[in-house]
Amino acid sequence: MSLQRIIIEMGTGNDLYGQDYTKAARRAVEDAMRHSSITLFWTLDVPPAAMQVKVTVAVQQPEQVDVAKVAEIMPHGQISVEVVKGGLDVVHAEGELHHVVATAAVEAYLPRTALAGWKAI
Repeated sequence: MSLQRIIIEMGTGNDLYGQDYTKAARRAVEDAMRHSSITLFWTLDVPPAAMQVKVTVAVQQPEQVDVAKVAEIMPHGQISVEVVKGGLDVVHAEGELHHVVATAAVEAYLPRTALAGWKAI
């Protein structure tokens, strides 16, 4: 089945003192989601469950992110989460800990058949 990306949003999130990569990743995804309201489903009479959602999160220590906890905050669709190296670890002034900064991209796709009559750009 051929898919068409209908939305892409970016977000950032951080954990300033807990050094928790999952918390920073979730906040980045939540930030990206706050930028969007997909009314397309109601316009096309397509159930939100038909959407495929690809979440990409970047942090300095990808292995520290609990992918399931990131996926569980997504409200609709078939969710996939990939964690890659990126983001920032900012050393605290005293040097004993670091602040975790995560970046995220959330992409939503629908089957092209659901978009018949709409022009993809």
